[in-house]
Amino acid sequence: MTLLTESSAAGIEDQRETPQKFMIALDVDGTLVDHDGHMSSPVREAAQAVVAAGHEVMIATGRSLNAALPIIEQIGIDRGYAVCCNGGVTLRLHPELTDGYEIIHKATFDPGPALRALRMRLPTAKYALEDEDGNFLSTERFQDASFGVEAIGVDFQTMLEATAVRVVVFSTENTPEEFNEAIQHIGLAGVTYSVGWTAWLDIAAAGVTKASALENLRDNLGVDVASTVAIGDGRNDIEMLLWAGRGVAMGQAPEEVVAAADEVTKSVYDDGAAHVLRSLL
Repeated sequence: MTLLTESSAAGIEDQRETPQKFMIALDVDGTLVDHDGHMSSPVREAAQAVVAAGHEVMIATGRSLNAALPIIEQIGIDRGYAVCCNGGVTLRLHPELTDGYEIIHKATFDPGPALRALRMRLPTAKYALEDEDGNFLSTERFQDASFGVEAIGVDFQTMLEATAVRVVVFSTENTPEEFNEAIQHIGLAGVTYSVGWTAWLDIAAAGVTKASALENLRDNLGVDVASTVAIGDGRNDIEMLLWAGRGVAMGQAPEEVVAAADEVTKSVYDDGAAHVLRSLL
């Protein structure tokens, strides 16, 4: 494992004779922005610089579409691609498109079996899902900034009957370890899931991750694996870091995320992403 520093980044830059074009996948929360949602000037400027240099820069986030768009705009991506909902939704961005984007892929699934099993094990948790039309349905007035839209309060039966792109489970009474234990007891089948920093669970369709969506884009764009870079900090970034030719974990990432990476940069509060991005210029 390598700790990426400013001096090591400069060394990489000095050794490069011909600028190489990279496909760069960037997590948002805990990577580009801190856990209060703030993006520092060094990170924003470094991200804008790699976009301006012509690299294929993509947001790859657990956030839903409407919560991802402000970040995409902030770092200056007006054409290219973005991955939202942990791989459940892929966007094509172009200024000539209505609203500047179009959805080119959406992976949906039946949330009923997972929701029923989780409700039995975690009866006090809050539940929300994004349906195929981009609406968020939620129980117990559950709202989060990652939804990007106001959640619609519904009863649990209505959620069971929906077609989902993303399911979110949150609890103030359980630890992430308890969430993992519950999932292991339930044995969720037919879905992909990840547990976050807090007692927060994200569920997507089977086989769908940030990495699966990025691999489809990489293949379509004809980018060599060695020219792929990913930066992330969460458990939902593990597959993405393993997928990338150069996977970089943020300094505050959990141990299992660090283990999946090729390098570790500084924390989000020390502008770790900026150091990595500058090394690509």
